Amino acid sequence: MNYALPVPDVPSIAIDGLPLRFPVRRVFCIGRNYAEHAKEMGGTVDKASPMFFTKPADALVTDGADVPYPSATSDLHHEVEMVVALKAGGSDIDPADAQALVYGYAIGLDLTRRDLQAAAKAKGAPWDTAKGFDHSAPISMLVPADRAGVNGDTPIALFVNGQKRQSATLGEMVHSVPEIIAALSKLYELKAGDLIYTGTPSGVAALQRGDRFEATLGNIVSLEGRIT
Repeated sequence: MNYALPVPDVPSIAIDGLPLRFPVRRVFCIGRNYAEHAKEMGGTVDKASPMFFTKPADALVTDGADVPYPSATSDLHHEVEMVVALKAGGSDIDPADAQALVYGYAIGLDLTRRDLQAAAKAKGAPWDTAKGFDHSAPISMLVPADRAGVNGDTPIALFVNGQKRQSATLGEMVHSVPEIIAALSKLYELKAGDLIYTGTPSGVAALQRGDRFEATLGNIVSLEGRIT
């Protein structure tokens, strides 16, 4: 097929131990998936109605690249999150079938222009400019699910300039991974190549130019980077 313009590159993520990259189709995120984070943001958790939003796939920052401080904000916040990568999808997926769709796991940051988000909330407006901006989704390499050993006791943490900012275990998530996949599949047809950022624990705070961060998913995988 001929196109009027050059076809953009497909965003992709390195895979631990393999000479292959994982092609990314869409990036989904769930909000308020840790009760303490919802509380610190002045919100509550509605178990029956999980809250989702998206980021563009080209917002990913991969392979340890520097993260540029975004325009139009003076209050950039970190939100450390486990990320799930899907190898298959579907619609109206049963939670009992959802885990089998997972290709692997990563650790990432859902960067947020908090001042723009607060302004949008005050107006009852969408959060797109607060969440879906360029370079807003740093992510580590993927570890295949059969080697990751992820469970409810797996810790998640974020360090900024060597100081711990966020810490929890995956068992503290309000909605489990199968529940998230099942709920998303009622709203979208999920497909291979989709990523899901699974929510952040409490302790979100500002990042400044020059800050160095390290995000960890237990001993499974880590992500190091710098805000420039």
